[in-house]
Amino acid sequence: MATPWNGQALWWLQMLSLAALVWQLDALRGSAVRPVPWRSAFLYGWLFTTAWLSGTFWWLFISMHTYGGLPAPLAAIAVLSLAAALALYYALACGLFVALATRGVGRAAVVFAALWTLGELLRGSWFTGFPWGAGGYAHVDGPLSAYIPWLGVYGVGAVSAFVAALTVLVWRRRSGARQRAVPFGVAAALMVVPAAWLALSQPAPGTVQDAGASRGKITVELLQGNIPQDEKFIPGGGVATALRWYGERLLNANASLVITPETALPLLPSQLPPGYLDAIGARFATGTQAAIIGLPVGGPAGVGPGDARPGYRNAVIGLRPGGEPYRYDKHHLVPFGEFIPRMFRWFTEMMNIPLGDFRSGGLGQAPLLWQGQRIAPNICYEDLFGDEIGANFRDAATAPTILLNVSNIAWFGDSVAIDQHLSISRMRALEFARPMVRATNTGATVVIDHQGRVTHSLPRLTRNVLVAEVEGRSGLTPFAWWVSRFGLWPLWGGCLAVVALASLAAVRRR
Repeated sequence: MATPWNGQALWWLQMLSLAALVWQLDALRGSAVRPVPWRSAFLYGWLFTTAWLSGTFWWLFISMHTYGGLPAPLAAIAVLSLAAALALYYALACGLFVALATRGVGRAAVVFAALWTLGELLRGSWFTGFPWGAGGYAHVDGPLSAYIPWLGVYGVGAVSAFVAALTVLVWRRRSGARQRAVPFGVAAALMVVPAAWLALSQPAPGTVQDAGASRGKITVELLQGNIPQDEKFIPGGGVATALRWYGERLLNANASLVITPETALPLLPSQLPPGYLDAIGARFATGTQAAIIGLPVGGPAGVGPGDARPGYRNAVIGLRPGGEPYRYDKHHLVPFGEFIPRMFRWFTEMMNIPLGDFRSGGLGQAPLLWQGQRIAPNICYEDLFGDEIGANFRDAATAPTILLNVSNIAWFGDSVAIDQHLSISRMRALEFARPMVRATNTGATVVIDHQGRVTHSLPRLTRNVLVAEVEGRSGLTPFAWWVSRFGLWPLWGGCLAVVALASLAAVRRR
């Protein structure tokens, strides 16, 4: 999907790899050497996807071995096991594709795209979902990017799978140039037409396509503390450094809005030095500036006076003049990293790690209102879930004008995880035609405009401040309109309908 040394997405490589897989799968149809070809297809799909996913999130090894202390062989086995388990979704898709033996290149390409997309949807939703590196992310640049505001990341992945499969199946199943001409023309049109449309079209004001209308500008300061992960929670080390540096930057901010990364203050409010948070609150209680600060909140008896919700939360708080403090609680938590599945709770109760089990915030929490902008935060890998971000876009009049991601992926060192996360945020900006502001501990701290372009950035692994002007946007993309109302069910329904029809046809042939 991308170059391994800098994580830059390569749309053609993703399509070429899928085409190679389809070539192998189609070769199994009617094979006399393999009397049960769907089993071989299952194995091919499993090996293909295990290799793909291992190469995508190999950096989990860094968090488990370098920072978690797990022996290197066990950490490597853990990463490979996760990839192998997730690969089962795609293996099943490949096995079904060969078992259905759909006739006609067009129908077969549609069936492959539907099955492959179902694999992507299953990986992104079951067991809380882990869709990191979905195929559609390879297309943040390239001819298929024009589909993103209409179909989202999974829809673009489906188009990619269809074009790759159609091209291969035409080549393998059609012998003459005339027989190949029309399907090849369809594949080429799906690639060329959206790119031309994107370059030439100008949406009419007031239409649903008029997403990206300006809502004015706001100046932001994004703080990148670059606190090493192995020092982040050491009281005399990273904790003291974070409190000092972030405190100084917050008290001396000049922009309209200053933003820290996720858990920039790595202590509960009750654990902070006396008067620390009060001084920052007083700084933003008057004037024309506001702050968004990442820190854990809560406790066994609730977050504070009048808050009856027990438990800890990974949160950001917003401080602004003339209003109640704002708070966003992370909704989509990381299994084992931020919450413990019920069957494993006995294990965590044996350890004294109170922050190892956060509580989830609600879906579709209200954005922060500031200087005419509606700023919708998400924390860390929450921006992987565009359907959940879309919950705030049902009403164009109240939809966010700026998306904000605050992250700490220092757990994964100086790896392609930083670049991959940047591509994920670019995808969300394109889906919703909104700028995405990213404040991170080690990178990538950037400003992305509503067309998915990085306009301002800081060098990774540096302690610095990014000052930038962000232009909020309004309107709804087609994707924002349908995903806010129906979630991903239109994709689920369409793909399942295709598979059901193909299955019925296969039964009738027998």
